[in-house]
Amino acid sequence: MTTTTSSRGRRRAPSRIERAAGRAAALQKPRVILAALLLLALTSVLLLDGYLRAEVGGDQRVRTGASSSEVPDAVLDGGPILTFRGGRATTVSVPDKTIALTFDDGPDPTWTPRVLAVLEKYDVPGTFFLVGSMVSRYPGVVRDLVRQGNEVGIHTFTHVDLSYQGDARVRREITQTQLALAGAAGITTTLFRAPYSSQTDAIDNYSWPVYRTLGEEGYTSVFVDTDSDDWKRPGVSKIVRWATPEDGEGASVLFHDAGGERSQTIAALPKYIEKMKAKGYTFTTVSGALEEQRGGARAVGGTTGRLQAAHRPATGVTLYEGKALVAAVAVAEWTVPALSVGLVVVGVAVLGRFAMMLVLARRHHRQRNRRRFSWGPAVTRPVSVIVPAYNEKECIAHTLESLARSTHPIEVLVVDDGSTDGTSQIARAAADRLGMRNVRIVRQENVGKPAALNNGVRSARHDIVVMMDGDTVFEPDTVRQLVQPFADPRVGAVAGNAKVGNRDTLIGAWQHIEYVMGFNLDRRMYDLLRCMPTIPGAIGAFRREAVLEAGGMSEDTLAEDTDITIALHRAGWQVVYEEHARAWTEAPGSLKQLWSQRYRWSYGTMQALWKHRGSLTDKGPSGRFGRVGMPLVVLFQVVTPVFAPLIDVFTVYSMVFVDLRAALLAWLAVLGVQLLCAAYAFRLDREMYRYLLMMPLQQLAYRQMMYLVLIHSCVTALTGGRLRWQKLERTGEVGTPAGVGS
Repeated sequence: MTTTTSSRGRRRAPSRIERAAGRAAALQKPRVILAALLLLALTSVLLLDGYLRAEVGGDQRVRTGASSSEVPDAVLDGGPILTFRGGRATTVSVPDKTIALTFDDGPDPTWTPRVLAVLEKYDVPGTFFLVGSMVSRYPGVVRDLVRQGNEVGIHTFTHVDLSYQGDARVRREITQTQLALAGAAGITTTLFRAPYSSQTDAIDNYSWPVYRTLGEEGYTSVFVDTDSDDWKRPGVSKIVRWATPEDGEGASVLFHDAGGERSQTIAALPKYIEKMKAKGYTFTTVSGALEEQRGGARAVGGTTGRLQAAHRPATGVTLYEGKALVAAVAVAEWTVPALSVGLVVVGVAVLGRFAMMLVLARRHHRQRNRRRFSWGPAVTRPVSVIVPAYNEKECIAHTLESLARSTHPIEVLVVDDGSTDGTSQIARAAADRLGMRNVRIVRQENVGKPAALNNGVRSARHDIVVMMDGDTVFEPDTVRQLVQPFADPRVGAVAGNAKVGNRDTLIGAWQHIEYVMGFNLDRRMYDLLRCMPTIPGAIGAFRREAVLEAGGMSEDTLAEDTDITIALHRAGWQVVYEEHARAWTEAPGSLKQLWSQRYRWSYGTMQALWKHRGSLTDKGPSGRFGRVGMPLVVLFQVVTPVFAPLIDVFTVYSMVFVDLRAALLAWLAVLGVQLLCAAYAFRLDREMYRYLLMMPLQQLAYRQMMYLVLIHSCVTALTGGRLRWQKLERTGEVGTPAGVGS
């Protein structure tokens, strides 16, 4: 065994790169916060959109015949307009031969303008009791309605039955609707009509406290004398007949301009107006009826004065908050459809990827496992195995033990990258104990993994170099299997089959599924397409001359394995996958370490792709990666995963606000497709299927974390940050391959 030691003196000052890395590390927290804020903003938009669409529906009555012992008889037997002037409940009736034409559940972008057109044609005003969520969604309709001279009232924000709600919910429904009116038309109103209300004699002990409380705050509650029941769509003639009051009496008449299909209402309204005018009726608003009963303005030309007396100009904070609400809703109204389109695109891309992986992986497996398949003459010459190590005292002995059993002739170079835990001494002792005279230990100052690998490549004695991590163990036949593709002189590098050794924990099991399905199934696909993007650091082999010609392992990116792989493609070398060469690696054992590792991988991959963006214009065989691999990697490893959370976000959104059963079935269908792909990947790798029981939980928890990691990486890339290579804590629990089974 030979030892090469670099000079090591007193502690050196940090290099320029290390100082930049330190500054970048200090910037990571703000970027995490920015990523979290972006996710929070999206969630808030969806929640707002869902809230706007909640509970708005028809006009079915939800309660009849309830006790009303607390309600004054004068109210039960009184008119349809309820006020509390001076703190005393008072009802007002609509004057004889007068119609207060009222409409509920709007505004609607389709039906409300058609109602307004009828009213304008006949010079008839109306009182529209508006749902706040609809006001915020269609402010332009409200502005037209008010500008035309009609009156508006509150019909709650979400069309909820306030009788069963607490005081806080009641006030919130009223306040939010007032804000919506302020933002849409610059007004507030004192009129109120409760959803699912009818005549005053239907007021009961549940609803009375609501009317009393609102009345004491200055609101006028409006009921109906005559209900057209147009929401039932009984036919035009019945709507007209049911809306007609008896014996010349005045009436508060109810129609609907929203809440469903209202074509019968639109057809019945002109006939009704003509009929009532023929009988000598005039039309007014609720405020107009109040003024007339109190001796105010009289009917003139079919209308009355002060038709909008209930309106108040919105000022100050109310006005600005209202405009902010309408603006936020406008953003939600634009965002949700756009995200829906994105969801379709992402869904198609995800399912397309699954289909492509299944088809190409199956073809790859059949091709590489045929009896007659051969790379060429057997490769039997010795190779160099390079093991970069930084503070690997827990694992390095296991690594050397596995290499000692290799069936292929090797030399081993342990490149100690400035370890402070005695890694080189442990490696030397392990080599002596195992009788390995083919081990050299090369010590250097701590300058990073790429530099350690380059040192190993320069020091290697053989033309084929195998690279592995210091926390990885090989099976006895791994090196022999890994180097056989070099029988083909066009092959410049070979990717091995990396497996999770510490898979008995929940986090380990999740990563095991990811490795088998996400990494190795992908590599089969990329191999068949001849555009392998990454040689894994845990197990890869290279022609020494190819690495040196490419300039060695670059320190320009954090993903030196992806960087060198793309460089070899561009130099004209083929990069292939050898599924039978298996390595067992120790995956991160905590969420914090996992985040650090995947963050570095994701960010490093983006760096490598950007560095080699010129491959898109490469010509000839060396341009295949740019033509095929680069678009696939960007689509499947960056774009699709970044937007993939839309599937989960919309699933939750649909479950809460749309259709729970349909959304759940859709999610289960996608999970089923993923299980199918995972099961096939496990079959190809001859893995135990029992780990797939962890997959549903993986989709709910682990996958979300991977999305956040990628989003964090994208934010870092877009803001120009740098990140240094991070060392993960190891436990050494992955022993020799004999102790690890599949």
